[in-house]
Amino acid sequence: MSLKEKAYLPAILGGMKITLKHFFKKPVTIAYPEKKREFSPVYRGQHVLKRDDQGRERCTACGLCAVACPAEAITMIAAERKRGEENLYREEKYAEKYEINMLRCIFCGLCEDACPKEAIFLTDRIVMPEPKRNNFVYGKDLLVETLENRIDVSQRQIKSYTVEK
Repeated sequence: MSLKEKAYLPAILGGMKITLKHFFKKPVTIAYPEKKREFSPVYRGQHVLKRDDQGRERCTACGLCAVACPAEAITMIAAERKRGEENLYREEKYAEKYEINMLRCIFCGLCEDACPKEAIFLTDRIVMPEPKRNNFVYGKDLLVETLENRIDVSQRQIKSYTVEK
């Protein structure tokens, strides 16, 4: 072992080289509350039950979303539309009770793909943390979009398939 090696000079210089290389790079971290990271266009967040152009619920309680869900997170009870409710529900059958257990959901998007009426979509919204487990069972009150705050899912409706070579 030479005198330079005994003094750890090559190791110290190698460490300084790595430190200087990273010193001039752009930082990877984001100052979260001030800056928010943009999500990918294919990000799957909180579910929404859409309404049609006339404000009626699109869901017809066919149950395909519940069958397609691998985590069995979706439960629903179907009911028939009564006279005078034509402005609330699009079809004769509707979901009287529709619940998604967000603790079980794996946000795979199979419910969205299985829905023939384009009633359920996964949005770019984050499921907010809650201190109680019971608050993670989202009912229609949290899932159905309001007429005042329509959620734009047009980017999710456009399916682009690319062929890789």
